[in-house]
Amino acid sequence: MSPIAELLIVLNRDGGEALHRQIEASIRDRIRSGALPGGAALPPSRTLAAELGVSRGVVVEAYAQLLAEGYLVSRSGGYTQVAARRAQSPAASSPASPPPPGPRPAVDFGYGRADVAAFPRATWLRSVRRVLTEAPDDRLGYLDGRGAPELRAALSDYLNRVRGTNATPETIVITNGYAQAVALLIAVLAARGATTVAVEDPSASDDARPIAEALGLEIVGVPVGGDGVAVDAVSRLNADALILTPSHQWPTGGVLSPGARAAVLAWARRTRALVIEDDYDAEYRYDRAPVGAMQGLDHDRVAYAGTASKTLAPGFRLGWLVLPRDLVLPFTEAKLLADRGSPVLDQLTFADFLSHGEFDRHLRRMRPIYRARRDAVLRALAEHLPDLRPAGIAAGLHLVAWLPDDLDETQVIEAAARDGVAVAGISAYRLAPSPAGGLLFGYSNLSDRAIGDGIARLSAAIASLRAGREPGEYAGS
Repeated sequence: MSPIAELLIVLNRDGGEALHRQIEASIRDRIRSGALPGGAALPPSRTLAAELGVSRGVVVEAYAQLLAEGYLVSRSGGYTQVAARRAQSPAASSPASPPPPGPRPAVDFGYGRADVAAFPRATWLRSVRRVLTEAPDDRLGYLDGRGAPELRAALSDYLNRVRGTNATPETIVITNGYAQAVALLIAVLAARGATTVAVEDPSASDDARPIAEALGLEIVGVPVGGDGVAVDAVSRLNADALILTPSHQWPTGGVLSPGARAAVLAWARRTRALVIEDDYDAEYRYDRAPVGAMQGLDHDRVAYAGTASKTLAPGFRLGWLVLPRDLVLPFTEAKLLADRGSPVLDQLTFADFLSHGEFDRHLRRMRPIYRARRDAVLRALAEHLPDLRPAGIAAGLHLVAWLPDDLDETQVIEAAARDGVAVAGISAYRLAPSPAGGLLFGYSNLSDRAIGDGIARLSAAIASLRAGREPGEYAGS
């Protein structure tokens, strides 16, 4: 039996219920009943749409909702499958115990995190109290899918002043972090006929790739150089959307030059593509004022994505999009369909926090702290591992150290782990293979002592690797 026949979808076109809702319900019921087991492949959205006699956007919307609910998962190659479901024995009334965690590393150079211990609890509490005292009663009801108007107004003022955007409260939509923002935006683009999404290579595309592949979109990589994405490769690109980190390329740290930004925007105008600007940590710049956002140069071709995860704490799940006007309504509809809107008290609290200048004060307090920790990493690398080449040091909460040719990235990471150091490599974030190996050093929540200890341990691990291969060659550390 074909996968389409197994779905057994019957549409009532005269019943008044949206077609995508009927498709969702049919697939969901088949999964719950066990008729569609875990791992079963679903047909591509185009194939199912043709079989059912509906537009592809209807099927895309149904798949996106089931993916968000966890009934479906994406697999490499663009396949959509039923999520694996744990089989339960009738005699088992409680879930099996998870495997015991491995030993915690002595030093963890994890990246992409803020120092949550430095979260400004006292000032945040003052904002919470003001909100609970002063917020109108109707703010506790269902809101416009774009989010609380107070937060959209406060963000518009802040982003235009600090990040150089061209935003209005009407073009901002509040999301549950960047992950939801990019997932919903890709689904909206797919429903409009998009077929290809381009990402930087290397990049942190984990949030974008699964949803794009689940919706049948092709993912293509664009090479990155020392100053960000390669403009000559962009000029030849055939894609409907390009996800960029122009103010601090993740993970290499390059900053896209004014000329390169203009070239990217010229490509977007010529091809009518959308640039999705991920501005994840640009407020933390150490050598100059933060570089302005690309969105301010062309608000019709750029969707600007921001988040409080790196500046305050990821647990709040606060993110926002500044959208071209033609995308505001379809994105808002997708947001309402996904979750009926983000938690309002967090939105109102952040709006108060922004409006009273507390966010600016928090950033001013944290910049010198993070800069000092970055400097500690650079000093320790210079002392213990001078042949590693640091890059991307001007901003953010991590830096890259490129490995010399005689060191294999995977072997270094494994050796470091045996010596109690957790450090990630850059290869996991590449789409195309590259001989260049590098390590990612996150430093946001490490003390100077921990940084020095971690890099000394890493140096000893590398010395052991070198001695094992070519005894007597390495005399450092």
